[in-house]
Amino acid sequence: MLLRTALITGIVIGALNIVFAGLQYGFGTLPVWFYLAQLLLIPAMILPMRFFPQAAMTRDFARRAAMFGLGWAVPYAIYKFAGDVLNPNFNPAASLISYLVMVLVFAVLFATIRKPQN
Repeated sequence: MLLRTALITGIVIGALNIVFAGLQYGFGTLPVWFYLAQLLLIPAMILPMRFFPQAAMTRDFARRAAMFGLGWAVPYAIYKFAGDVLNPNFNPAASLISYLVMVLVFAVLFATIRKPQN
C-alpha cells in the first residue's frame, strides 16, 4: 500500500507540475527535459516514503519535523527547481532560499498535523 501511495503521489505531483508550467509558459514551449524530470518524482517519492510513517509515530517534535522535512526534500526539489529553471529570470539563490523555506514549512506543518496520538 505504501508503494502504491508513493507511485500515485509522484505521478500526481508530476502531472500538476506539467499543468502549472504549461499554463504559465505554454505547453508547446516546455522542453523535453522538463517532462523527463517529472519522471524523477516517482522514485523520489518511493525512496523517502519510509520517513512518513516513522515520523508520524515519533513523539519528539523536532525529530518528527526533521523526518517529514527529509521526506519532502527530494520530491519538492525536483518539483521546484524544474519549474523555476523555466523562468527566463531564474535566480538560483532566490530559488534555493525559497526551497529551503518551503521544506521547513512542510516539515513544521506535517509535524504539527501528524503528531502521534496518546
